[in-house]
Amino acid sequence: MSQAAQRFEAEAKDRARRESPAVPDVRHRFVYPDDRAIEKPFDWRQMRRLLGYMSPYKKDVFIALLVTTAGTIATLIVPLLISAAIDNGITAGDIGYLTRMTLYLGLCYATWWITAGIRIRVTNWIGQRILRDIREALFRHVQYLSFNFFDQRSAGSILVRIINDVNALQELFTNGVVNVLMDLLILTGIIAIMVSIHPGLAFASMVILPFMMALSTGIRRRIRRGWQEVRIRLSRINSHLNEAIQGMRVTQAFVQEKENMRFFDYINDDYRRKMNESTRFSDLFAPMVELTGAVGTCIVYWYGATLVIRGEITLGLFVAFVYYLGRFWEPIARLGNVYNQVLQAMASSERIFEFMDTQPSVAERPDAVALPPIEGEIRFENVFFEYKPGRPALRGVDLHVKPGQTVALVGATGSGKTTIVNLLCRFYDVTSGRVTIDGHDVRDVTLASLRSQISIVLQDTFLFSGSIADNIRFGRPDATMEEVREACRAVGADEFIEKLPDGYDTIVSERGSGLSLGQRQLVSFARALLANPRILILDEATASVDTETELHIQKALERLLQGRTAIVIAHRLSTIRNADMIVVMDHGRIAELGNHDELMAKDGIYRTLVEAQFKFIDRSTPAAG
Repeated sequence: MSQAAQRFEAEAKDRARRESPAVPDVRHRFVYPDDRAIEKPFDWRQMRRLLGYMSPYKKDVFIALLVTTAGTIATLIVPLLISAAIDNGITAGDIGYLTRMTLYLGLCYATWWITAGIRIRVTNWIGQRILRDIREALFRHVQYLSFNFFDQRSAGSILVRIINDVNALQELFTNGVVNVLMDLLILTGIIAIMVSIHPGLAFASMVILPFMMALSTGIRRRIRRGWQEVRIRLSRINSHLNEAIQGMRVTQAFVQEKENMRFFDYINDDYRRKMNESTRFSDLFAPMVELTGAVGTCIVYWYGATLVIRGEITLGLFVAFVYYLGRFWEPIARLGNVYNQVLQAMASSERIFEFMDTQPSVAERPDAVALPPIEGEIRFENVFFEYKPGRPALRGVDLHVKPGQTVALVGATGSGKTTIVNLLCRFYDVTSGRVTIDGHDVRDVTLASLRSQISIVLQDTFLFSGSIADNIRFGRPDATMEEVREACRAVGADEFIEKLPDGYDTIVSERGSGLSLGQRQLVSFARALLANPRILILDEATASVDTETELHIQKALERLLQGRTAIVIAHRLSTIRNADMIVVMDHGRIAELGNHDELMAKDGIYRTLVEAQFKFIDRSTPAAG
């Protein structure tokens, strides 16, 4: 079998696999709440809002319009010069007159060439800065949205809005707006001149226009809807790629590469089909304009020729009219393309403004004040909280933490431990009740002044791309190198950092790949301590470190927690037994409260958890001998 035949057979099998009804339906995977078309009519108020980003560049827009006007006038003069050259130069045999008209034509073309170059340069300069401004505004707004916003959306779908949807506005701002004004100016000038040459001939050339407008109006809604669907499918591809790459280890561990490829094939092919469909409808504009122009031109040639024969207009004027007629359809065709750009821009701007109009559920009050330096007293007063209505996460929690105390939160998964931390940092707002720090309701103070006095070390350590030193400085960018080293020495991170090829200048990639889990955790711990918080939160912070490293951290904590309030979420007994107070959570309520010895004496939930942990350790330890 030849290579071509083998390739054809392979393609046929692949096509059959895609189209086979036996292929599992994967369309239900990775569907997010924002994965839908936004049903809004074409809104000129929204278009004005979009064009409002041009306001800072009014001077540059004026320059672009000025040179565009000059170039347009120059091009509109050309047919009149050609008409004069034919009637007064060629027909009359006046070489001198013909020479002058030729020089004027050259001047007009030179003017058009120079102004076009300036216009293109200025409009591109304006367009790129507007895209930068929109992207910055969108990213700035997203950074201040609340946690529930990110709970409901994938990282990939957010990236699509900030990158792809903003990029989709490029043609509108770099060419569309100025070109619309230029084409409208050209059309106005051409119509005025054509009417002045011969009103009847002008009317005959435009008699076909109403039919074109009716056809274009009929497909307008489908084009706009189509480009919205294209954006949605691109969002699905980005979302899946983001999750597939981050979850590659899980995919390979469970041998799901083929399933992942099958789903990617589906969404990729779905994107192709929708893009083809949308492009097909958008491309109907150009053929419609060309067909309309062809019909109109035929009418003009027939009617105009009869007028020349009758002597009602000169040959030069007829040539000029035909020239203007050819120029008349060009801006209409470009306006059709700009209209497509506008529809694409509207589809993207609706998705952009949906994010921009999303208000954070946790927002500062207008009269919020800065939280003064705190001692670290924490109170939860009859706190109820629901992530989703009807599904309470906390039920009437009352808790008092004195300044400088170390409080451990224990309990089963989903009992409400992390929720207490989220409410303390005001990542979410209480449903009822209140949370106070040094008597200040956290809802009455600014978020920056609250969170700047709290440091968190999470189980899932996140390191940013950059040097180790920069990651440690993340909470205090102005910290000196000596302060960075001191924080690392305090938690024992200096030992492994100094052994790295570039020490503190060692570059780590996204999420800190290249470092072990324990090393990443130590870097995160040093980052939290360098911020010098009054309240330190450890959320399963030692879960990823080995026993030796954990012992080192415990020794550092004994010294570092002096004078600080600490909230520790952990399952390991060694992490919590020395806490001043242990809070046992159960189904969103505080079930037990006390120190280790007191809770062990109660023979309750805490003792059950401890004994279960010891039994697990005993089973996991190999028998001696």
